[in-house]
Amino acid sequence: MSDERKNAKHKAAMEKQKTKVDANIEAADQERGVAILLTGNGKGKSSSAFGMVMRALGYGHKVGVVQFIKGQQLSGEEIYLKEHCPQVSFYQMGTGFTWDTQDREADIKAAKDTWAVALPMLGDPSYDLVVLDELTYMLAYNYLPEDEVIAALRDRPREQSVVVTGRGGGSALQEIMDTVSEVKEIKHAFTAGIKARKGVDY
Repeated sequence: MSDERKNAKHKAAMEKQKTKVDANIEAADQERGVAILLTGNGKGKSSSAFGMVMRALGYGHKVGVVQFIKGQQLSGEEIYLKEHCPQVSFYQMGTGFTWDTQDREADIKAAKDTWAVALPMLGDPSYDLVVLDELTYMLAYNYLPEDEVIAALRDRPREQSVVVTGRGGGSALQEIMDTVSEVKEIKHAFTAGIKARKGVDY
């Protein structure tokens, strides 16, 4: 096939794609916040959520970040937000991972205390974006009442967007979310014996 024919075929394909994209944009007539669930067994769920935090900050939006489960070790995102983004409300459960604590009652109390921080954010229309990192585990382990969490996410202010991360979370959570994306693991450096890297993994 000559370059001229390739170029013509490419142009026709792009025109067709543009027509489809333009039609989808035209059909999207709702203006409101969105609920996003980032799930799956692959690496990158929290990283994606923090990418959205940076995007929101670029527009001067008010952001709240609540991390469930994360360990007591500092993370790069925590350090940066606390040192450079005082406009972000940041809270970390900070008790360590459940397999480290091995104390169900203490984990449940920590989860409830952390949820008590997140809940007012979900009811505050001044927050443009709220990130609930690793919240799904709190539902999977029955540390938090699912119906209360679902209701808070569903009934949040209309203009507020929320991002929930973590594996699983259950069908009820998926049902109320506007966007559900699954991060699939193909391979992971850790299983090959490579240590977690500062600035990449934490």
